[in-house]
Amino acid sequence: MGKRKALAGRLLHDPVKDRLVPIYPLDLSRIRTVDDLVRAMGQTAFTARQVGDAADVLEAMARDNDCFVVMTLSGAMTVAKMGLVFCDLIESGAVHAIVSTGALMAHGLVEATGRSHFRYDPRIDDRTLFRSGYNRVYDSLEPEVNLDHIEKVLQDVLAQWDVNEAVCSWKLHQRVGQYLCRHGRGRGILKSAYEHGVPVFVPAFTDSELGIDFALHRKARERMARPPLRFDPYEDFEHFARTLLGQKRMGIFTIGGGVPRNWAQQFGVYAELLARRGYEKLPLKRYHYGVRICPEPVHWGGLSGSTYSEAVSWGKFVPLEEGGRFAEVFDDATVALPLVAGAVLQRLGFFDRGRKSEVKRRKR
Repeated sequence: MGKRKALAGRLLHDPVKDRLVPIYPLDLSRIRTVDDLVRAMGQTAFTARQVGDAADVLEAMARDNDCFVVMTLSGAMTVAKMGLVFCDLIESGAVHAIVSTGALMAHGLVEATGRSHFRYDPRIDDRTLFRSGYNRVYDSLEPEVNLDHIEKVLQDVLAQWDVNEAVCSWKLHQRVGQYLCRHGRGRGILKSAYEHGVPVFVPAFTDSELGIDFALHRKARERMARPPLRFDPYEDFEHFARTLLGQKRMGIFTIGGGVPRNWAQQFGVYAELLARRGYEKLPLKRYHYGVRICPEPVHWGGLSGSTYSEAVSWGKFVPLEEGGRFAEVFDDATVALPLVAGAVLQRLGFFDRGRKSEVKRRKR
């Protein structure tokens, strides 16, 4: 390193000779696009730099033709009106599978069937909201009539289900997406996923409006003396594992954390156990790329806030020293997601080509 002079026991270096990376002021007069903004943020500091770094890693993930990208979703992102961002990521070919909470898919189905969410007026107390049929999600409202509407959609789908075929979340969401293609006019996550062959897994399916609707459908079949449908979560587990076992490289793009993140990441543990306990001859199967947007700090000890370096110790990720590439944004996803996704989609030419990406669609 370039030494300058000794002063009070210190050897002062020249940062240019030491090849340190400079950071630059954010000049808004030079910003014309979302990508311009995100690239400039990446040359600043703190959370802004995290946003820029995340876009770079997500772009690398999307451009890697040997990489299968899993997007995990938690939090009320569809009530927060982020649904079309997820549609864009699916339609661009940047995402190849989704693992989500059931609530996020249910609220997205509301939007896909032409219903709306509304602003919450804090002058109205929650008891009044309950009596009026308005379910509050922080500063927004989900009318109960919306949920009644999507129950009818699900009942239509389940009424056609072969009783000899077990139900699992990815098959159910695929058929809901098919229903939306036939009957829905607008865009929606499940519709886009069906059209582009992207499976949608909900590992905690019973913890959702759609899970409740499935339970009510079983009650209705019982009342009509029809045999009940059977839900098998291991069909999800095995289909997800088979899909990832066939991939050369894998990446994960996480919004929030929770069950979706853990369920998707535990694949590496499962693959290692298959090999170590003698069930199959397999190499280590770990995620090469990771991008996550979540404000939870690591010191709370929860999975949502855990770092990728911690996950390396579980065999879930390739270490940085072996070529792993990761970015973590500690921010509200409704702020960071549009920036990161918008920048990457612009780089891929998604909007310039009439929402057709230069990314090659992967075989599954």
